[in-house]
Formats: sequence, C-alpha cells, structure tokens
Amino acid sequence: MSTGKTISFKDNSATQNRETTFIGIHVDVATVLASWRDSVFSVDWLDNDGAIKDAADMKDGPRGKREAIEQAIKDGAPITKSVLGIGLLDNIEIGSARAEFLTLAACGHKTLPVHIPASNEKEFQKFIAPQD
Repeated sequence: MSTGKTISFKDNSATQNRETTFIGIHVDVATVLASWRDSVFSVDWLDNDGAIKDAADMKDGPRGKREAIEQAIKDGAPITKSVLGIGLLDNIEIGSARAEFLTLAACGHKTLPVHIPASNEKEFQKFIAPQD
C-alpha cells in the first residue's frame, strides 16, 4: 500500500515529560529492519528473508493493527512515532508503536522519525537517515 500522502506524526506518549531521556531522530528504515530481523518479535511481521509480510500472511493480531494504521493513514490522522532501543544482542528493538513503524515501512517509507533513548545516541549513528 503506497499512500502518496504526506504523513503527519505525533510524539509517542511514552516520551511525554521525558524530553531529557529521549531524543528524536530520523532513521533509515532498511537499516533498522535489517537489525530488527534478529529480534524475537520480528516473526509476526517479517518473513524468512527479512521482508515485511503481506497482510494476508500475517496472524490476526498484527494484521488487525496494520489495517487500523493503514486506515488512519487514509483518514489523514497523525501517526505515533515509534520508540527504538538497543536490545540485548545489540540489535534494534522497537519498544513502542511497532505496528506504526512497520506499517509505514510496508507502505514504502524509506525514512521515519522516531524517538530513541538519549543514552543510545552513539549506537544509533549507523541507523540515522542521510540528510538531503
């Protein structure tokens, strides 16, 4: 589903009143997905090759979330920014708004705004999207 629409984003409520704990960056989606593939949570969204599954191939729970976000995009509703972190295996983990990030990735977005822990800023340098 390519939207062709400009998406508006809203801050994740998990970061509210924690402006010194979390910072906002734009990440390269492909780089994040390549790292997140190692997460135990990726099986609901990614196929064996690391590509995002077609909605028809997803279990009901993740598919329902994806469909709700696709509808929100169609309706022009702001989409919640995801919160990313570094997991135990030094891979990316999507801690909050996972379905939002992955649905937008499935729609073809190459870069996305996210929140990360300020303490992980150095580790995220390789995931930051190139600036035009």
